Amino acid sequence: MTEPSADVAGLAARVFDMARGGDADTLAAYVDAGVPVNLTNDSGDTLLMLAAYHGHPGTVRALVARGADVDRVNDRGQAPLAGAVFKGEDDVVRALVDAGADPLGGHPTAVDTARMFGRDDLLAVLAPRP
Repeated sequence: MTEPSADVAGLAARVFDMARGGDADTLAAYVDAGVPVNLTNDSGDTLLMLAAYHGHPGTVRALVARGADVDRVNDRGQAPLAGAVFKGEDDVVRALVDAGADPLGGHPTAVDTARMFGRDDLLAVLAPRP
């Protein structure tokens, strides 16, 4: 596999930082200009995973609107929804559930994580809807 050029690696680092920092508008503009919405880092974390884990519901919604895979797991088998539950990011959990994220995806699942941390309020959010 060919290593990316310094320019490409620098761009990737910047967009991952935008996801972590919640810079939804700039990140959305980069995705609209051609950065893959499901771009992953060396740990398999997508832009969505980073935005979710760092508590940025607006960035999560912007990425979802551009086709981000809400159930894509990283190299450790973790899904964005479980990461948001783990971090206690209630607004992100709701945004991901609204986008159709699977509460039973990944390992541990979002449901298992909510149970582990006694988050009955999030279990209600994660429950299947009629």
